[in-house]
Amino acid sequence: MKTRFATLLVSYLVLLAAIGSAAYNAVATGEKMTVVAAKFLESLSPELRAKATMAYDAPQRVDWHFIPKAERKGVQIREMSKEQRTLAMYLLRSALSEAGYGKATKIIELEALLKDLEKNKKGTPLRDTERYYFTVFGQPTADGKWGLSIEGHHMSHNFVVDQGRVVSSTPNMFGANPAIVKSSSVAGIEAGLRVLAKEEQLAFDLLGSLDAEQRKVALIAEKAFDEVRSAGAPLPPNEAPVGLSGGKLNDDQKKILWALIETYAGNVPEDVAADRLEPIRASGVDKLHFAWAGADKPGVGHYYRIQGESFVIEFVNTQPDAAGNPANHIHCTWRDLRGDFAIPIKK
Repeated sequence: MKTRFATLLVSYLVLLAAIGSAAYNAVATGEKMTVVAAKFLESLSPELRAKATMAYDAPQRVDWHFIPKAERKGVQIREMSKEQRTLAMYLLRSALSEAGYGKATKIIELEALLKDLEKNKKGTPLRDTERYYFTVFGQPTADGKWGLSIEGHHMSHNFVVDQGRVVSSTPNMFGANPAIVKSSSVAGIEAGLRVLAKEEQLAFDLLGSLDAEQRKVALIAEKAFDEVRSAGAPLPPNEAPVGLSGGKLNDDQKKILWALIETYAGNVPEDVAADRLEPIRASGVDKLHFAWAGADKPGVGHYYRIQGESFVIEFVNTQPDAAGNPANHIHCTWRDLRGDFAIPIKK
């Protein structure tokens, strides 16, 4: 009876998601994730289930990265049946917003383009649309606490659900290579595709709106940093905020800054995004800082950081894409300065 109920409920949630029903949005994200995660695990063979599950306190839960690693925790899409793949992708969909899910699926599709662009290169990293891994930590039950990791190249999403509520959604990482598709040889990927367009363009808009004095304060380095800080580390970067205070922005500039923050927060469902944004609003705009490093135009390395009391966003675009176009390869992250993985940082 439980199996039939879970099957019907998952089918119902899939249908509601497809039609954008208000009833679907009314269900807490953690509750959706719990139901789908349990159904996903139930669909796996004992061998695959052993790969896909670990203890909640296993050290692998905080071992994350977005580089094309040869080995990762969890069970990869390649090993799954059609039904299992459907449930895995719906688990990803349940954990992200419509916008976030759209970015995630496009990032996965870009692996096919990378593979084609690099087919004549020797010793290149693994490029594979089926090398994305799903891991459940603990038991996904309505009254329990459990974790979820979904990651692969250019993507790492990490969640903790406690009694049906998402209590942690970080580290949260998206990347794109190419950042802007210049030309495409792969069906379904068109020239001009820009998966992380808002994350980059809104920041350029904000920088361009600054006057000379504001820009002088916001600029923290003439050269962009090579990478986001603390990539793969279980703790977020522990540095005081730098750059231009939000209190020094005019009203129009504040709107751009807030739109940029909402773009990142909006990668997760509305209730989880609200939990991200509430402490930012409570702290006030004066507690926000915007920092820039590198060039002020596309095609040349650039980096920015937005930091508040509860979070830090980092964005870097310095690497060339697979075709050699400069600064066309994005990494960006949202980290929780109170503690990623639902592990509070001791002050």
